[in-house]
Amino acid sequence: MKKIAILLGVLTLAVSCKTSSTVSSKGSLKDSYKNNFYIGTAMSLPQIHGTDAKSDDIIKKQFSSIVAENCMKSMFLQPQEGQFFFDDSDKFVEFGEKNKMFIIGHTLIWHSQLPKWFFTDKDGKDVLAEVLKERMKNHISAVVTRYKGRVKGWDVVNEAIMEDGSYRKSKFYEILGEEFIPLAFQYAHDADPEAELYYNDYNEWHTGKIKTVSKIVQTLKSRGIRIDGVGMQAHVDLKSPSIEEYEKAILEYTSNDVKVNITELEVSVLPSPWGTSANIADRVEYDAKMNPYTKGLPEYVKTEWENRYLDFFKLFLKHQDKIRRVTLWGVTDNQSWKNDFPVKGRTDYPLPFDRNYQAKPIVKKLIQLTEEK
Repeated sequence: MKKIAILLGVLTLAVSCKTSSTVSSKGSLKDSYKNNFYIGTAMSLPQIHGTDAKSDDIIKKQFSSIVAENCMKSMFLQPQEGQFFFDDSDKFVEFGEKNKMFIIGHTLIWHSQLPKWFFTDKDGKDVLAEVLKERMKNHISAVVTRYKGRVKGWDVVNEAIMEDGSYRKSKFYEILGEEFIPLAFQYAHDADPEAELYYNDYNEWHTGKIKTVSKIVQTLKSRGIRIDGVGMQAHVDLKSPSIEEYEKAILEYTSNDVKVNITELEVSVLPSPWGTSANIADRVEYDAKMNPYTKGLPEYVKTEWENRYLDFFKLFLKHQDKIRRVTLWGVTDNQSWKNDFPVKGRTDYPLPFDRNYQAKPIVKKLIQLTEEK
């Protein structure tokens, strides 16, 4: 009997080990989602230059795609007209190539984080339309040509449409009207005909924005101008938007024969003074009641946060044929911009890796989603 008991114990242990091995057979997000869509993250300067080695280790292991968080924005690439600074973006692209990643450039035309000279003449007045066109073309051509064949996709135009569907009254719009968007896409395509081109925006589930962005896509296609996808910045919280709203937006955009990119995903647990927003110009003063979790999250909030991530990824997997990539906006909680937006100095927990560079339980659960039949 003793020998039988020992044999049964050995068999039980073997089965247990095999089961455990099966559950953890895919040890990273990028391996788990490789047959579904690219899984990516945004990279900051410390990561690009290797001074945040712990984050770099996570990026290399977990992600198949990277996007430049800031270093490819025009104020950094061309601070003075005709004077380009490519040191940081070169390092970013080299990191992606070395690690065989799908590299995304962000962003070519955006009203924010843009050098002051772009819209003004020597007297400080708005430039004429033809001058702005030339400046747009020169900037886009120089940047895209430098990384031709290396950067695989570009956020060509960023955040040009308001939630009600109207055009943002940026200088691009005031000087060139709606035409600035087709111009930007054409300039980018001319510089690299093989690169994928995207329109990117936040709160993209709003009905007015869906209507106008879809019209932009249709207009570009009707004129034979390349557009491959709509970037849906997923700066979401625990309540908004609903999964149903988000699914409807995905279906609306992709009905125009383009893919969707989930471009800037994080799930904030903190209260917002106005609901969801990603307009970096919107700030409110610090208030302690807006920063309730300075010592960590209560268990019920952790559960709600995990379920929110799982619900979104279930949606992404459901529509994987329509989704090109899912990109987190940052690697760890301590580096997330949500700690300072829209209220500076808060403590948020929006990303799957914590302040100690450890994977939260959600990472394993997201991996397990791909293993479910």
